Parts: sequence; C-alpha cells; structure tokens
Amino acid sequence: MTKVEFSLDQIDYQILRIMQANARTNNADIARELGMAPSAILERVKKLEQKNVILKYHAKINPAALDQKLLSFIFIKSNDIIGDQKVGVALAEIPEVLEVHDIAGDDGYLIKVRTSDSTGLVDLMRNSLGKIEGIISTRTTIVLQTVKEEQELVIPNEK
Repeated sequence: MTKVEFSLDQIDYQILRIMQANARTNNADIARELGMAPSAILERVKKLEQKNVILKYHAKINPAALDQKLLSFIFIKSNDIIGDQKVGVALAEIPEVLEVHDIAGDDGYLIKVRTSDSTGLVDLMRNSLGKIEGIISTRTTIVLQTVKEEQELVIPNEK
C-alpha cells in the first residue's frame, strides 16, 4: 500500500467510529447521532471511500460456524530476495490464509491460517505450502485459545 496523507477532521473520526462498530449503520442514523443532514454524511462517507480511508465493508463471521476452528500462525523462511514477493503473492492466493505479512528478522513471512483441525493444517502445509517454490522452512504456532481478536483500529478522539 502506498503512503497517502489523510486529512481527517473530528466529524470524520466520529463517522469512522460509528461505522467501524457497525458498518450497517445507515447515513440517516449517523446523521441523527451527529446532528447533521443525511446528505452531508453521505458526501463525507463517499469522500472517505475515495481517499481510501474506508477500504471495504464486511461481516464478521464465527469461524466455528464454518468448521474453521483451528487458528495457526506460520513463520515462513523463503529465498525471496529483498523487494521480491513471489512467495508472499503465492501465499496470499491460498484460501485458508487470512493474512500474509512480510516481516523483518530471520523469517520472511508470517501468515495467519484457519483450518478445521490439525489434519486440515497438515493438508494445507503439504498440499499448498509444500508446492510453493522458494519456501525454505516453516515454524508453526497453534493457538489454544483466543483472548482477543479484533480488526478494529483505535480512532483518535482529537487531532
């Protein structure tokens, strides 16, 4: 993602807080809460989308409902040279991979994956990761219990 300067004011922050808590909140409800006209809120939301402040809307789904109960983090050492992300791009194409991070240190990537169980994890490692050219080694951490898992960002109260 390219670095972009964002010029946000207090009203933008308030809109972002409301929408981050519930993206289904309609413009009329946001306008009522902020004491503004719905058309003004619609205009601001459109500008936030155009500036790539609001990137997308999604529903948070319970992984257990889809039999994706096992959460794992896998550190991956690759032979990618600096600036080359062939392995990272290949990792991002695997459906069970939820996040791909190019990291500093001995490992080149950290990925977050969800599978049904340990058998599913082994299958993922053999049949998906094992077929990616450039992966030298992996280290896997299986999550026993999740205390907190959020995608919500801290939105400042003041500028």
